[in-house]
Amino acid sequence: MKNPTFSILFKRIALYSIFFGVFVLSSCNSTDDPTPDGILPALEFLDNSYGQDNRQVMDVFLPAGRSMEETPVLLYIHGGAWIDGSKDEFLQFKSAFEQALPDFAFVAINYRLFDFISNANGFPAQENDVISAIEHVLENRVDWNISDEIYLAGASAGGHLALLHAYKHQEVGDIQAVMALFPPTELSSLFDFNFLTQSGLTALLNGTPQTNPEAYFQSSPINFIKASSPPTAFFHGTVDTVVPISQSDLLASKLDETGVFYEYQVIEGQGHGFTPATYSAIISEISTFINSLD
Repeated sequence: MKNPTFSILFKRIALYSIFFGVFVLSSCNSTDDPTPDGILPALEFLDNSYGQDNRQVMDVFLPAGRSMEETPVLLYIHGGAWIDGSKDEFLQFKSAFEQALPDFAFVAINYRLFDFISNANGFPAQENDVISAIEHVLENRVDWNISDEIYLAGASAGGHLALLHAYKHQEVGDIQAVMALFPPTELSSLFDFNFLTQSGLTALLNGTPQTNPEAYFQSSPINFIKASSPPTAFFHGTVDTVVPISQSDLLASKLDETGVFYEYQVIEGQGHGFTPATYSAIISEISTFINSLD
């Protein structure tokens, strides 16, 4: 005759085994896997927040078929003299970038803008926002299925911020390369360019190069270039009346001095902003430049 107590115990063990097996299988479901089977679809996250301020948002464009091993990130920073502009600037280049760099994810950021009336968001607010944005991208790389390899690009003030981060904070994001269009690079010399640069930089940096030299030093990308700085590509027009081409000449001289790999293209007869054909050619050049680094 069977022992009823043993029979009940056996049934409980069997049921527990079945339940445990189902639990283990469900916990390994592909929807929870950061690198699930199959090709991931393209995704967009617009106005994704990376901070508390309403300007601290980014647009994220993730390609189909991405992976943590094979999908680097290009982060684009808009221009506007640190007082204007938005991440929507990237949209005019988005299609060209996606064609030139099909394996990349793209991130376009807003950052806090300086307010002349209230004097809010003086430098280094913008510098700090770039750091926060990159840290946010890295914190989400598993969910987004992207690499930790980050490339920076920007135009005008955005080019300045891209260069400043790449040289001063290269370890934040392990920056692979930086690309800039008509960027300010040495703010003490830019100060004397005209009345607008004098008044704007005096407000943004809370003084002149004479009254607040440390602010000008800390916010000038060329002061932080060293032999280990990332490869750099930059482009500047010969008739730029907003940021003189001498700013890019200074950058080239410093990169030469320190032995950093770079590409510098002078755009004859164009100013602060290029023609659509020139932008298209530059994006193709950026693709070639990035691919040459492999």
